[in-house]
Amino acid sequence: MSSAANGKNGTWRNWGGNVSARPAREVTPASVDELAAAVRRAAEDGLRVKAVGTGHSFTSIAATDGVLIRPQLLTGIRRIDRETMTVTVEAGTPLKRLNVALAREGLSLTNMGDIMEQTVSGATSTGTHGTGRDSASIAAQIKGMELVTADGSVLTCSEKENPEVFAAARIGLGALGIVTAITLAVEPVFLLTAREEPMPFDRVLADFEELWAENEHFEFYWFPHTGSTTTKRNNRSAGPERPVPQVKGWIEDELLSNGVFQVANWVGRAVPAAIPAIAQVSSKALSARTYTDIPYKVFTSPRRVRFVEMEYAVPRAAVTDALRELRRLVDRSGLRVSFPVEVRTAPADDITLSTASGRDSAYIAVHMFRGTPYQRYFTAAERIFTAHEGRPHWGKIHTRDAEYLSAVYPRFGEFTALRDRLDPDRRFQNDYLRRVLGA
Repeated sequence: MSSAANGKNGTWRNWGGNVSARPAREVTPASVDELAAAVRRAAEDGLRVKAVGTGHSFTSIAATDGVLIRPQLLTGIRRIDRETMTVTVEAGTPLKRLNVALAREGLSLTNMGDIMEQTVSGATSTGTHGTGRDSASIAAQIKGMELVTADGSVLTCSEKENPEVFAAARIGLGALGIVTAITLAVEPVFLLTAREEPMPFDRVLADFEELWAENEHFEFYWFPHTGSTTTKRNNRSAGPERPVPQVKGWIEDELLSNGVFQVANWVGRAVPAAIPAIAQVSSKALSARTYTDIPYKVFTSPRRVRFVEMEYAVPRAAVTDALRELRRLVDRSGLRVSFPVEVRTAPADDITLSTASGRDSAYIAVHMFRGTPYQRYFTAAERIFTAHEGRPHWGKIHTRDAEYLSAVYPRFGEFTALRDRLDPDRRFQNDYLRRVLGA
């Protein structure tokens, strides 16, 4: 549990500092049986139940005034099966610990997001993803799940067992039950070569399809108020390993990306008029570099500067139009944006409420430094994304409701029907789920 998510006097707060809740009680079960008993007891007391991970969602998806389940004792690897190439892991395990443990066993996930502070179940339940031409979100790598449902019983599912639950529960939003274990596909550990380099915004957009097609993992960051981006291409490599040298890595990842960036954001918050000038400097601070390492050391990086975030998945074919509109918005609006815009992709998958469900997708993420007003920027950006039938990340700020979401998710009704079956009394309901799934 990150200290950020631990509030004073019984108040729970998320990492971004924009959501808080006061649960009636907190439970830290040490086993699946204890968790099931806590759910049954909550039902007897007429309380709703929510499990919370490390608080890395910016929405109130985990907030509750009922029973808050903390999963920090439900951690660790249950088993590694080298025949099926899967790992079964307890739901409260932080991704960081899973990645390190797998590497020690000579194994790796195929793809991952760009931070690894979250719990396995928190990350998958909200649809956390990295970027990939052929490989999708963390949830798309799930092969089996175990969850405690509203009546306190334990349900397991996979492609063969309870397949209709499996289709939905991989990104279940905490609405179908409390996930207790996840079985993920793994592969022998491999090397990735990362190539990071600046590239003009207009050139990235002109060559976007090519950059996407030629690289296993392509992403870029655009610095608002500038015509500059930083691109990152990750591709499998035969080696040898050439990690970023320690001192150079510290200067680039800690000093520039976190330390100097933090100070630049403090200055920007105090003097918004300085932000465009700061952005010009920020966009040139990181020089080109190439390095080769095991996957989690390439995919993920520390994020110590706190922010709030909105991210939408748009059809991949619409991403360059949406980005041009976003740039026009920033240029014309007088907005001062000190955080880069992050752009990634994912192939279509078959998960009911995945942001990439049934369509090749591109993700556009907008951020604001924690403590600066973000509503005007996010509202205007959201208008652009929704005009392209965008689907909001379940764990990031958005204003969409069930009426909108049922129109952009063809299988929305399938999810809500399953929820009616598994949680008829809405034991796992909260305000957020009422808004996005309907009553």
